[in-house]
Amino acid sequence: MSSPLPSSSPSVLDLAPVVPVVVIEDAADAVPLARALVAGGLPAIEVTLRTPAALDAIRAVAGEVPKAVVGAGTVITPEQVGEAVDAGARFLVSPGWTDVLLDAMRGSGVPFLPGVSTTSEVVALLERGVREMKFFPAQAAGGTAYLKSLAGPLPQARFCPTGGIGPDSAPDYLALPNVGCVGGSWMLPADAVADRDWDRIERLAREAAGLSAGARCR
Repeated sequence: MSSPLPSSSPSVLDLAPVVPVVVIEDAADAVPLARALVAGGLPAIEVTLRTPAALDAIRAVAGEVPKAVVGAGTVITPEQVGEAVDAGARFLVSPGWTDVLLDAMRGSGVPFLPGVSTTSEVVALLERGVREMKFFPAQAAGGTAYLKSLAGPLPQARFCPTGGIGPDSAPDYLALPNVGCVGGSWMLPADAVADRDWDRIERLAREAAGLSAGARCR
């Protein structure tokens, strides 16, 4: 099984500056890809439930990459919550939320990041005791300017912005006080995955993992 979230750092937002957002077409690629990401310093890995191979990929990483903290992304139904946790997901990420989905994620026993893109959605989650969220689609929904505006009236909310973020914009997000990490896939270029170039992916992951210190020292 993959490692649970460390007791000294229980939040998904604190595991690494970047959470790779992974789309797996072939479950056989999951383990070497996860090993490359972990070796590069990105242990929290979000496998999106967008392909038929996703659950098998989560299961494989959970069973064979002990240093990975594998999660499930694009979770949109209560059924997917159960399937993902049964497969070994250690956290859940949704692009948005409803009360039904939120109840299912609460009952899963694992950390979760419900998706928001408006101030009202953030306030509604805070009313329900949820303080950690995914901000999606980050660039389209207002980017760093929007999140900076939220920090004043809603400082208790923390975010993992995802959507349209790359290595050039990630440091700007990471410099914000209400951002714990960002989600992205730039360290997983399609040609590198297709060619199974795990060394290249590890190198790109290492560069992404190094973004935090520079961003927070601004």
